[in-house]
Amino acid sequence: MTKAHKATNQEQFLLRRKMTVKGLGEDQWEGLIHDLNHHPCVDFAERKPNGTLQVTYDGTHWSVDELLELIKAYGGRLKTGWWTRRKLAWYRFTDDNVRANAKHEPFCCSKIPPMKK
Repeated sequence: MTKAHKATNQEQFLLRRKMTVKGLGEDQWEGLIHDLNHHPCVDFAERKPNGTLQVTYDGTHWSVDELLELIKAYGGRLKTGWWTRRKLAWYRFTDDNVRANAKHEPFCCSKIPPMKK
């Protein structure tokens, strides 16, 4: 069975992010998950075992950097290491790509393409 998405989110631009967060207590985790689930751009957030945060958000209005700021506001930090840095770089790239695709206005293939400014 598929989960119903929030009405404010565009399903084709939803991005799922999975990251390991350290330095948060139980109360901080509950507050973070509560704030994420009540954020208008976040479709779904949950805590997985071993301190893993899984978040699905609308990439046209929110980014992984804003997610990191919210985690830091609660006193958390990401697991350090090469793989985490690599995933963050990929997440930032796909965030930019989704925003660019959302702004793109398609044109008919039988017409002359629009001129660049």
